Order: sequence, then C-alpha cells, then structure tokens
Amino acid sequence: MEPGGEHQLHFGAGMALGAAETASQARWMEDLGYEYFAAGEHYMRGNPPGPTHAALPLLAVAAGATSKIRLLSSILLVPFYHPTVLAKLTTTLDIASGGRLTLGIGIGGEFPVEFKAAGLKVNQRGRRTNECLEALVRLWTESNVNFQGRHFQLEDVTLTPSPIQQPHPPVWVSGRRDAAMKRAARYGDGWMPYFYDPQRYRDSVDKIHKFAESGGRDLTQFQWAYFPYISIYPTVEEAADVAAEALGGRYLHGGGFRDIVKNYCLLGPVDRCASRLQEYIDAGARHIVFSVACRKEDRESHLETIAKELIPMFKQVTTD
Repeated sequence: MEPGGEHQLHFGAGMALGAAETASQARWMEDLGYEYFAAGEHYMRGNPPGPTHAALPLLAVAAGATSKIRLLSSILLVPFYHPTVLAKLTTTLDIASGGRLTLGIGIGGEFPVEFKAAGLKVNQRGRRTNECLEALVRLWTESNVNFQGRHFQLEDVTLTPSPIQQPHPPVWVSGRRDAAMKRAARYGDGWMPYFYDPQRYRDSVDKIHKFAESGGRDLTQFQWAYFPYISIYPTVEEAADVAAEALGGRYLHGGGFRDIVKNYCLLGPVDRCASRLQEYIDAGARHIVFSVACRKEDRESHLETIAKELIPMFKQVTTD
C-alpha cells in the first residue's frame, strides 16, 4: 500500500487537457510536484454523447511518461468489467508503472444509455461491482481462485505475475450514498466522495468507521481522499458561474446547478479556496485530488496556480 502517515497531506489533480496531451500533461504535473495524476471514464455520456475515454489506457500513457507520480482512476466504472479482465489489466499497469497504481472505483448510473450500449442492466450495477471487487482482490492475492457469484463464476483461476504493490494496489471507493460507504468499509482501502460539503464528508468518515467496526474491519491504513471541483477566479460569484457552466451539462440537465456548485466546489480567489479546503481537511480528508471546473483556456493556469500557490499553503500544516 502507499506509504504516508495518518496526518500527512497528499495532492493530485485530474486530467484537464485532451487525451492526445496525456503524456505531456503527466510529465508537466510531475514536474509541478503533484503526487497523483487522475483520469476517469465513461463509455457513452448521454445521447448524443459527449466525448469520453477509458481510464486505464490514459493512465498507462501517463505511466510511460513519468517516474514518480501515482496513477489514479477517478473513477473506473467497475460494472463494465469482468474481474479476471480487470485483475489482469490493473496488474499489468501496476507492474509497468513500478507499483504506482491507485484504483479509484465507482458504479456509475447517471447515464443509463451507456449500460444499455454495453448490454448491462443499470439496476444491477451495485451488485455486479461488489462481486467484482470481492473476486478482484482474490485474483490479485491468491492462486487457484474459485468464486461463485450471481454475476461472475470463477473456477481454478490463477493470474501471474502478481501486482508489485503488496498485498495489492489500493482501491478507493467513490460515491455519495450509504451503499458506497458500505462498499468502502467492506472492500476498499480508501474513500473518495465528490459533491460533498465538509460536514457531509465528516459524517461519511463516521459512517464508514461504524460500518467497518460492525464488519470487524481495521481501518488503520485506510486512505481518506476527496475529489473537489475547483474554480479559481477573482470573485466567488464569477467562479460559481464558470463552474456551473463547466459542470452543469456533465451532471445535470436543466437549471439549478449554480446552487449545487456554491455548496460543494472550491470557488473564488486562492485564499478563499484554501480556507474552504481546510474545512475538508479538518473533516478528515488527507488525499486531495483536484478537478478543475473552469473555462477551457484557463485549465493550464488553474493547474499551475493550484501547484504553485494553493498546495504550498498546506505543506507546513500539521493536522490533528
């Protein structure tokens, strides 16, 4: 598992440029000092669909262009994968990158059309994910795996070689609801929600601890992450307008997204974003992975501002 003390802070960011610029962005982010390079995925985001890519190929390109930065899927849609295939793909990436993979996972569902396109039932995505995760960890760590589930059946499966990271790459569970928290407590090595305010993040930490305790799970090495959208502009109002425009079409069809943005995003000047971020850190977040919600022409400057102005504010911070 990834090293780092309980109170240490770690920072990364998601892809902000096009897929063709993956290698150059990953090298640049590593030079800027980011600890995570993150990429997400969808298969068909709406109809007509917006442009999308698959996470693991992007992370593989980033791996070949870098030597230190960790590779985070943010997030990989587990319902679309068979556990044997996912185990092989992730093990290969972990080995090829020298043990730098963190597997961020979720179940999707906001775009039912992509499930239909893959011949999947959207209402089965949670159960498929739980089964896949249970089998995945066994395939990473055991030989002669036998598994009998509702969606997946394995008989005497051994995958070699094993991942470099031992016992396996960290799995960060993403989501917003109790079912995702239960998934994190049972199958995950970390928790990475999105669109949370600080109090809801704190509540989720408490809930996951309770779920883990009831299941007899020790969370000592558990990694508490957060995926904040950030919009850095001279005023909170301008930042909120830009973030709502950038994110509204991605997550919500119709109006009302500006209020959501103001509740959940880091908005405004750098100092104001830092103050809001501190609230999440106080609530328990230790691995912060930024996603820029800005004008297209401001994406590179946002990544640079975060690295050179925002993150240094926290480098000497001692958290309780």
